Amino acid sequence: MTIKCEYCQIPGAYGNLIYETEYWQIYLAPSQRYFGTCVVVLKRHSGNLRELKSEEWADFSEIVEKLENTLNKAFTPTLFNWSCFMNSAYRTNPPNPEVHWHFIPRYNRKIEFEGLIFEDPDFGFIPLPIEHKIPENVMVKLMDEIKRHL
Repeated sequence: MTIKCEYCQIPGAYGNLIYETEYWQIYLAPSQRYFGTCVVVLKRHSGNLRELKSEEWADFSEIVEKLENTLNKAFTPTLFNWSCFMNSAYRTNPPNPEVHWHFIPRYNRKIEFEGLIFEDPDFGFIPLPIEHKIPENVMVKLMDEIKRHL
């Protein structure tokens, strides 16, 4: 039985591709509850972190630095959360986890972008998985602003 990645089969599931390296792809997440949230996806299938190769870890380390510096230049978040939960993969049988990281900028203040106000009402606590879609034209401008600083 061949198991296919739940996300790789759904166009746009991770969001819009904004950057890639030899081993990883960076997407602007479809939900922007936390302004500037991205998803960093390993280009090959891997179900857990222990399977990552040293060159993939090294590349990921450079992405962490690049994304944090980029968002600092563009929007000056207060801090960054990184998560690799993979819990949703176990809601189906058989489970099919896929290594990907959620990059979540956090702000202790309101952010205004393109006429929209973004707030982080649970700042200082674990991010909540509450979807917040923004208009497509604002998503495009956000992608452009992040790309400009990458």
